[in-house]
Amino acid sequence: MSAIAGYIADRIESRWWPLIIGLIALGAATALLCVGTHIGLWIAGRLFQGASAAVVWTVGCALLVDTVGKDELGQALGYIGMGMTLGVMGGPLLGGVIYEHGGYYAVFALAFALIGLDILFRIIMIEKKYAAKWLPPAEVSSDGENLNNEAASQGTTESAGPSTRKSDHNREGHPQAVAPALSESSQIIEKSNDQGLNKCNHSTTTGPHPARAILTLLASHRMLVTIWAYFILSLALTSLDSVLPLYVQDTFHWGQTGQGLIFVPLSIPHLIDPIVGFLNDKFPNARRYLAAGALFATVPVIVCFRFVTEDSMRQKVLLCALLALLGACLAFLMPPILVEASYVVQEKEEKNPNIFGKGGAMALSYGILNAAFAAGSIVGPFFAGFIRESAGWATMSWALALLTGVSAVPVLLFLGGFFFKSQKNVEPRSAA
Repeated sequence: MSAIAGYIADRIESRWWPLIIGLIALGAATALLCVGTHIGLWIAGRLFQGASAAVVWTVGCALLVDTVGKDELGQALGYIGMGMTLGVMGGPLLGGVIYEHGGYYAVFALAFALIGLDILFRIIMIEKKYAAKWLPPAEVSSDGENLNNEAASQGTTESAGPSTRKSDHNREGHPQAVAPALSESSQIIEKSNDQGLNKCNHSTTTGPHPARAILTLLASHRMLVTIWAYFILSLALTSLDSVLPLYVQDTFHWGQTGQGLIFVPLSIPHLIDPIVGFLNDKFPNARRYLAAGALFATVPVIVCFRFVTEDSMRQKVLLCALLALLGACLAFLMPPILVEASYVVQEKEEKNPNIFGKGGAMALSYGILNAAFAAGSIVGPFFAGFIRESAGWATMSWALALLTGVSAVPVLLFLGGFFFKSQKNVEPRSAA
């Protein structure tokens, strides 16, 4: 669903409508879960909720990439990573505490309030390409979003040669003739630009077939590694999300409040996501080392989970410390992955500007990335739950550590381009 939503969002001129529709659908799905009385309604509500959330996240990431310049993209996506992780890990915390002290409907009241606030923000939002119409030319950035101005300036350069030279000649010999000459030439230029843009729009509005656009992205080893890394990130988070509350209940005899609070140490380190994104912007060649190093560092941390076995203050402190270290590792992993998805699209469009059609494939790339996160969210609870149930907590920690450690190898080799290639040929920023 995410990839389809991303492709459609790329074909629509404005990101505003998909966001509003997705948020309204998310509210409707949450209402269905709230009033549901049997399993069929709950399943339908969860499916509807997942689909609408996929639309919101995919289009939201694409909107941010459209708005922020390349030099600040890592930091901006770091804020998205921080918000998403805090939401995923803070959900059980808030849900458990509110349910214990406020009841069933209090939990849904918070959800409806957040959705309503988000809809309000979308209503007052003005996209950058529309805001540029009211800004002075000096304030319009040169990031490439103001496509109409760029097309007009190119058309002026190409088609105004003789007329411009003629007006310059008139400026020297006949000052009064300057205004009519410029007026006439500007009308000719405007007409030619309109014709050229109409032809361009007519030929590229539909864009490539969705399957072809997806295959084009998946043909990139960089995109495949990015998808896999994001899948592993999701699997690690949701594995703990499913087994950790049950484990602290069995080991420490904690209630719902304690089961929710155990996610605080894992969530707090993600406050540094924007800082990691800033480092990614300043040192783009270090992106692969940040991501691969983070995955390698998770191995000893996750393995040490096996030492938490008894109900004592020392063991509780150890578990919280390990969760904080794991959260820090994942915080260093997320921003480089999110940025890489946009770099892959930019690199392909630099080589062939028409490869994805007029709308590009930025939303599609983040739709594919969100699909990978969703797949990890499905696999993670089964992976961790089945292993813990059949082989125990210690074996589960070994298995999860092995998975993250092995995944660091392809990330080191391919994130940002093949490791043994010249860096100048693989960094899209160097061509900017």
